[in-house]
Order: sequence, then C-alpha cells, then structure tokens
Amino acid sequence: MSEPTPFSPTLPLSGAAASPASENLGRFELRKVLGQGAQSTVWLAFDPRLEREVAIKLMRPGQGSNDEAVAHWLQEARSVGRVNHPNIIQVFEADIHDHQPYLVFEYVAGNTLDKILRERGAQPAQQAVAWMIDVLDAVATAHAAGVVHRDLKPSNVLVDGAGRARVMDFGIAARIHDSSDSGPVLAEGTTGYLSPEAANGAQPAASMDIFSAGVVLAELLMGRRLIDEADPFRAIYRVMHEQLVLPEDLGNEVDDRLRSIVNRALVHDPRQRFVSARIFQSELEQWASSASSDALEAAGAVPVTSGTLEFLLRRMRHRSDFPAMSDSVVRIQNMAASETESVGSITNEILKDVALTNKLLRLVNSAHFGRGGSISTVSRAVHLVGFNGIRNMALSLVLLEHMQDKAHAAQLKEEFLRSLLAGTIGSELCPVVSESEEAFIGAMFQNLGRLLVQFYFPEEATRVRGMMHSPRQPVTEISASISVLGLSFEALGIGIAKAWNLPDEIQRCMRKPAGDPPTRVPLDDGERVRWIALASNEIADVLLHSDPQEREGKLAQVTRKYMQAMGVTAKDIQIATNRARQKLGDLATAMEIRVAPGSAAAKLLKGGEPPPEPVRRVSAPDSMSQFGGLELQATPNEMGDDQDALQHRQVAETLAAGIQDITNAMVEDFKLSDVLRMILETMYRAMEFDRIIFCMRDSKTEMVTGRFGLGQGVERCVKVFKTHLKAPTPDLFGVVCIKGADTMISDASEARIVQRLPDWYRMTINAPTFLLLPLQIKGAPFGLIYADKTVRDSLALDDKELALLRTLRNQAVMAFKQST
Repeated sequence: MSEPTPFSPTLPLSGAAASPASENLGRFELRKVLGQGAQSTVWLAFDPRLEREVAIKLMRPGQGSNDEAVAHWLQEARSVGRVNHPNIIQVFEADIHDHQPYLVFEYVAGNTLDKILRERGAQPAQQAVAWMIDVLDAVATAHAAGVVHRDLKPSNVLVDGAGRARVMDFGIAARIHDSSDSGPVLAEGTTGYLSPEAANGAQPAASMDIFSAGVVLAELLMGRRLIDEADPFRAIYRVMHEQLVLPEDLGNEVDDRLRSIVNRALVHDPRQRFVSARIFQSELEQWASSASSDALEAAGAVPVTSGTLEFLLRRMRHRSDFPAMSDSVVRIQNMAASETESVGSITNEILKDVALTNKLLRLVNSAHFGRGGSISTVSRAVHLVGFNGIRNMALSLVLLEHMQDKAHAAQLKEEFLRSLLAGTIGSELCPVVSESEEAFIGAMFQNLGRLLVQFYFPEEATRVRGMMHSPRQPVTEISASISVLGLSFEALGIGIAKAWNLPDEIQRCMRKPAGDPPTRVPLDDGERVRWIALASNEIADVLLHSDPQEREGKLAQVTRKYMQAMGVTAKDIQIATNRARQKLGDLATAMEIRVAPGSAAAKLLKGGEPPPEPVRRVSAPDSMSQFGGLELQATPNEMGDDQDALQHRQVAETLAAGIQDITNAMVEDFKLSDVLRMILETMYRAMEFDRIIFCMRDSKTEMVTGRFGLGQGVERCVKVFKTHLKAPTPDLFGVVCIKGADTMISDASEARIVQRLPDWYRMTINAPTFLLLPLQIKGAPFGLIYADKTVRDSLALDDKELALLRTLRNQAVMAFKQST
C-alpha cells in the first residue's frame, strides 16, 4: 500500500476514537482523519497556540526502529523544515509526544496527483509538463540545500487551489523505520519509483529524484503506472535490469522532443541523466514555451473545450505575477472561509504586504464603508467589517496590485474602474449586508475574465475589441472572445475563480443569467443578486462608454429592463448609481489609482483629478540607544533633517491612532486576545519591526513562553521563545521580566549581551536589534512583548515614540486587569 499523504482521502482509521474532535496530541486538537496507511496516519488538526489548521502525520515506528533511529529521523525532519519554497508543503514541527513521533505540516486544500490520475486518467501534455516544472523547481531548491527527497511519487505531489503542484514529505517518510544507516532498500522509497541505484542500495543522490520525477511525468502522460507490478520484488528487478522508456502510443501531444526529455530522465545510468533538476526543469520550460507558440500559430483560435482553459492557465502561470496573485487570493479566501481561522491569521496574512495593509485601512476608513477615518489596525477592521467584507476588499486590492503594467496601464485602469463601479452599484442596490457583499464581489468579478485577458493577452484583447466595434460587421463580446480565445471572458473568469476556490455563491454570481429579465423578483435571493450584478455592469458600461448626450436615455433603458427583476424602483437605481459614482473617487484614492485627465476613466471620478502621491517612509536613522542598567532610553536625535523629522512624526501618528483605536475597542465588550493583537499590530506597523511576539507566564512552570505574533516566519519563533523566571541565573529576557525594565538592544553581538542570551535564541531567532517591553501587575511579571529588526542599529526612538510605546504596553496591562 502506498504511503498516505496529508491530503489524500481514505477509509476511517481503524480503532480511532468515535469523536475525532475530542482527541489531542499535546497542544494540537485532532479533528478528523485525512489519510492512513501502513506507516502513518494523517489528521486534520487545529493549533490553538497559533490559531490555524494544520495537517499532522502520526508515524508508526517499525519493529526494528530504536531511539537512535527516531532521533535521526527527527533531526532530518527538522533540517528539511528549513527548506522554504512556494512549491514545497512546509514542515512546521517534528517531535515526539508520549513515545509517538509526529510531523506537523502546513495544511493545504487540494488533490494529489495520484487522485487526479485515478479520476481523470492521462493528462494533456502541457498540463503534465506544467506540474512537473513546479515539482522540479521545488526539488532543485531542496538539492541546493543538500536535501534529497528519495520518495517522489504522485501521492507526494499536491495540486493546490491555484493549480500549482506542491511537493510533500521531503526525505522523511521512511527514515523512522531504519534501525541503522544500512537499512532495507524498501525503506528508502516506494517500489515503482525507485531509481536503479536506489534499488541497489546506493547512498541518496540528486540523480535519484531526477529519475523518480521522470517516472511521475511519464505516468501523467500515460494515465497509468510505468512499472505496474503487483510483486514489489518483480518491480525492483525490472528497474534494476531494464531500460524504462515512454510508450509510443501517446498521441500527437507527446512529440519527439518531449519524449526524448522524459526518456533522458529515465536513463538507467545516472551519469547519463540530466546533470541537475534545474536543467531538467529548463528543458521542460523550453518545450512548453515552444508548444504554446506552435499551438497558437497552428490553431488561430483554440477549440472550445476544457483544454482551452488549461491552455490559457498554463500561459498565465509562466508569468511570475500570476502564481503570486493566485497564492494571495487562495490564502485570503481560505482564511475568510475557515471556521477555525482567527482574526490573527488573516491579519498576519494582510500585514505581510505593507502596501496592501495601508490601502485596505484607507478603504475601511473611506466613505464607501462609512467608518470616518477612525480605524488604524487590521485586527479591528476585521471585527467591524467582518471576514467577508475584508476578504472582498483584499481580493480587489490584490487583483489591482498584481495588474500594474505600464505597457497597457490606461486600458487596465479603465477596465478595473469599470469593474469597481459595477461592484459599488451592486452593493448599493442590496440593502441586506450579506447580499451587498456578494453583489459587490460578484458584479466586480463578472469582469475577471476580461481583466485577465487585458493583462496577460493584450494583443488578443485588442482583437476582441476590434471585432466588437468593427464598422462593417460588429459582433457581441461573447462571440468575439470565443472566436479569438476559444472561450468567453466569462468562462475564463469562472475557471480562474474555481482554481482560486472562491465560494460557490460568488462563482454563481459571476455567471450572467441567460434570457430576458423576469417580470417579477425571483424567489431565489441568489438569482436576484445575479440580475443585480448584471444590471450594475450594464450601468457601468453606459457611464464609461456612452456619449454624454445619450447617457440619460441609455440609463433609462437599462433601468426599465432590470428594475422588476431586481425589485427596486427607477428612483432606487438612480440614487444607487449616484452614490456609487460619489464613492468611486474615494475608492480610487484609497487604492492609489491615477488616471489621465480627460480620459473616459477620469470622467467617472469626481473632478477627474488623480489622487495625490502617497507619502512613503524611509529607513530609520542609526540608533544611539544603549543597554545600560537594563533601561530603555530615547534615542538622542538632532532632528535637523526634515525627512527624518517627517518619519518620526508619521511613526508617532500611527502609534497614536492605534492607541485611540484600542481605547475605543476596550470601551466595548472586548476579547482580550483581540486587544492584544491590535497592540502588537500597531507597534509592528508603526516601527516597521520584522517580527513581534507576545509572551505569557505559565504559573505552573514559571516559564514565560511565546503565544502569538506577527511577521515573516514568526510561527517558528513563537514556538521556541521561552525564559525561566526562577532560574538560578536568569537570562536577559528573564531579568527584564523580573525587573520590569523596558529594554532596547541595539547590537546583540556585543560580548556583554551575548553572554546573557539563551542558547535557543542565538540558534534560532538571533536578531541583532530588539526591543523588550515587560508586563507586570503589582510588581509581578505576567508577560513580555518582544520585537526585533534584522538590521543592526536600525531602531531609533524619540521621547514621544517611547512614551507612546509604553502607553500601548500599559493598555495591554489594563486589558488584562479588566478581563480578570
């Protein structure tokens, strides 16, 4: 039986508890079994410390395993966890609990290649190659870090919601079963995917992964096993003594060049294979590029099939920004849709992008959302606007952020503003909040296909517009897009929405209803919202493209056409349209959309004037703070530089706004964890820290440990952060907590600092500059705020900033007092 993956469905675990949600593994809450096999069981679990879903693989040690083998496996698993790549499923933790070894993986929704092969059979050559390019990109990065996978196979490759192939189980699945370094051959991989040298007991080498990748690619093209033997020893014999090749009967898609690439990866002698995974990847990329060009040249218009969508998707994936945009959309959507993801999860995701954070907060405080400029933290924005509202804003901003292209920026901005206006009109026409959010994103995303084509295929977009406005024989947009692309803009947009795992209600809203509008309001609310979205887009079209003298008449036509289906009056539509136009300028300002004066897009904005250039922060000046007597002092600052003074003023304004935001929250019925997140977020954004962690004292162990934080890779830092308050010789963090002394370390490499830092800190976090703000009640320590920067001497504080930081710390103490 093949090794299960963290994501492959299987039968329930034999002997598992009847109520999986009640099971625990240390701090992890085990929710349900995702997969199981002879060597492991995989659970969907929840990590309450970091408030996120994870996949946990419980390993079953073999009879021959011993403590040394388990320790070796743990060491290797942890080293693999340090290999970071977007196409690698990240290993968060590897540990043992009550003699049970386990791995904690990033949880990603999707299907493994073995499931795809079982359900769909052979894959189109372009799709198979695209997935293998993703796999080899990950493998090449791992090889560069000295890690060999040793068990590449379809069940260890996941296709996520963005259509990207991601590799799992780098070199760790079998190690736990070894009783020594000279363990059985079968422990070093899976029969049918072992290379000849691996089957012969050779030491792990990159050539083994190249061979296995060749087998996986062959099976994607064939739709069946390359070595299909029930007897594992027969399979091993064949791979050791036969030269495997790709079968001949695979159709025209698998041309001679692709066949030669696959066969080279399968060469029996490892010295004759590709020298590296990167070269293998490069060969496939060249083939894919050539095949795409040949297909367009030969077909002119691609046939209207699902293959057309896959063809266009593959072309978009070759643009570096599309995978990044897809990744952001999928992560934001999954967080907003999850029942267990917290405010902290989606907040940290948004805060990773400073530009996205600033624009989103400007949006929340704009007239569109009627917040009056009082919200300064994403955490509070999520609470007030809701997960779905924040998701809609973030999705819109991500879409715009990744579609900045100077070559055809004017056309893109026009299309985006038209979509934004349509969404705003739809929102205004829906009095119910949940429906208004659905109408906003649905009406806006009805234009997703058109936007993507304009960005990724500008020449094809120009041809579509040319056919629509031909003076001889104009055609509809649907006919023109199918003629040029092989499918409609709508079909492309919905295909992308499915890949991004957008909710069904949004996908449904993106489909324009067919036929004439009904003469009465549909009983199905979702159907009514679809008609609202369609009408909103037609109104936006009229406002953007019609002649001013004809505009009122055309708007009246659209109103008469749809008002009965929407259940509104002509006056309602007029009011909603006017409000939407007034709000559009505010939205464009928040999103920093600047258009040429006098252009069609400018006419949609109030006054047609571009918004002012945003003020951008510069790096902080060198710090002259000192570590003396464990006291934090303001940084001496001459303030002679106007730019420097401006930066300090901006920092103070952000801190002060956060303090006011937190004060407002604490007047209400607040959750302690939410207030603490707001405090951390305010410090993190204002001071531009790289990481910030909130730590709490455990009264039983007298340990102050990390609980949650913000910043890149902060999860790992939270896990290791600890200081013992009752230690005979407390470390620096313990001393700060006990004495309650606010402390800033400008240069942690100084000898007197190094000797006070614990080993775990120097081996993991090891930041050169950090700030410590202890929390005490009646002189007794109960918490600590840690924040760092990865550039030495990069933290400078003036008197006002220092006072504001202490105010935030005091708000944390006050929140604790009020909550107890």
